[in-house]
Amino acid sequence: MFLKPDDLKKRFRANVSDEIAEKLETPRYNLAPTQDVPIITMQNGERFADMVRWGLIPSWAKDESIASKLINARAETLLEKPSFKNAFQKRRCLVIANGFYEWKAAAPGARGRGKGAAKQPMYVRLKSGEPFAMAGLWESWKNPQTQAPVRSCTIITTEPNDLIAALHHRMAVILTPQDEDLWLDEKLPVQELTKLLRPYSSDVLEAYPVSHRVNSPAIDDYSLTEQVEIEPFESGMLF
Repeated sequence: MFLKPDDLKKRFRANVSDEIAEKLETPRYNLAPTQDVPIITMQNGERFADMVRWGLIPSWAKDESIASKLINARAETLLEKPSFKNAFQKRRCLVIANGFYEWKAAAPGARGRGKGAAKQPMYVRLKSGEPFAMAGLWESWKNPQTQAPVRSCTIITTEPNDLIAALHHRMAVILTPQDEDLWLDEKLPVQELTKLLRPYSSDVLEAYPVSHRVNSPAIDDYSLTEQVEIEPFESGMLF
């Protein structure tokens, strides 16, 4: 996520505290589960930006290990799962991003070795290059040892559109600016909220190949989002 605090205020009409603004000053290009991601919540009719852990920890959880299993929530079963039901009704948020990575099965002869060589990382973003909001849920959990509150979130997924279907069998729910308002509406009935959880139009998205360097969580720089050419195997390679 590489969005300046002032841009976040303007695009998403959110209040940004000095503490959150300081965190946003450091751009991120390779966020991974359990790391902090930017979200926007609605409180008493006002939007507020926050940085919370990616991977939901329900308030009733005994420990935080459950978070790694709850980085995503299926739209079709939100009201069936104890981990998500209450948050869906009362603690919805926008998860902000400039893009996200998916991995595509490479064509025969694609360059690379090892377990991850068969998949080509792809960067997905709006064609306009503008940031967008994904539908999310948030929770606040109290660490039983330290009593410190831990805020966390999950990203809701749905069936993929035509573009993403070539990369993955699910996709994050991306909201239009109009739907962002509805998703954060504290009084909107659940039946109306469910209608928002649909695939985003393929027409305004693009996906292009990026460097395999993104497979390393230790690498986090702008070059990860730059388009690369997919190179074939060099002659003479055995595998």
